[in-house]
Amino acid sequence: MNAKTLRTRLKPHLWYQAYWVVYLIWFFWLDLTITDPKYIIHSPVDDLIPFNEWFIFPYCSWFVLLAAVTALLWWFDTASYDKLCLMMFSGMTFCLIIYMVLPNGLDIRPTAEAIGRENFAMTLMQLIWKADASVNVCPSIHCQSTACMAIAFSGSTLTKQRPWLKAAAWVWAALICASTVLTKQHSIIDVVCGLALAAVWGVILYGPWKKRQD
Repeated sequence: MNAKTLRTRLKPHLWYQAYWVVYLIWFFWLDLTITDPKYIIHSPVDDLIPFNEWFIFPYCSWFVLLAAVTALLWWFDTASYDKLCLMMFSGMTFCLIIYMVLPNGLDIRPTAEAIGRENFAMTLMQLIWKADASVNVCPSIHCQSTACMAIAFSGSTLTKQRPWLKAAAWVWAALICASTVLTKQHSIIDVVCGLALAAVWGVILYGPWKKRQD
């Protein structure tokens, strides 16, 4: 790849990732300032979902999925990369605004003593709980961004002749979303709201009417 081609790839697309600086500052500021949420999110369904500490691994695999999908789309399918950034970053911004206007949180996390198990997954789970307060949960950014990645990746040129790759992306995304409730990081309400947010953009960018235009 020559220097001109590389510059074309870098501009104007790579700088979109600068949004992460804004997002992280905003997110952690809210995390520190909203310590007593006004709205506690809960559904009777939450009480029926068992806690499983081993799902902390698919939960944390979100970071791997994020890096992999973003890098692959940026390098091989710029149009899909642009759509991913639009879907994911606008959705994340909307979630942060909701957290400010309607400060919400959870009260469903079990204690380590109540679980009564000691293993590596449980140790990791407790570290996550200490680092991530149970506030700013609805809609779930974890699920919203995961769905956006699955939508953008499965709609990209990378999966056109590889249906197994598309299926793998959706299975991975489903595991991550399931992990948010199985580790008690989120209520089922958070998950539904996060997925609904991603679905709106999915319809706008990938709906049947869009295909007819293309």
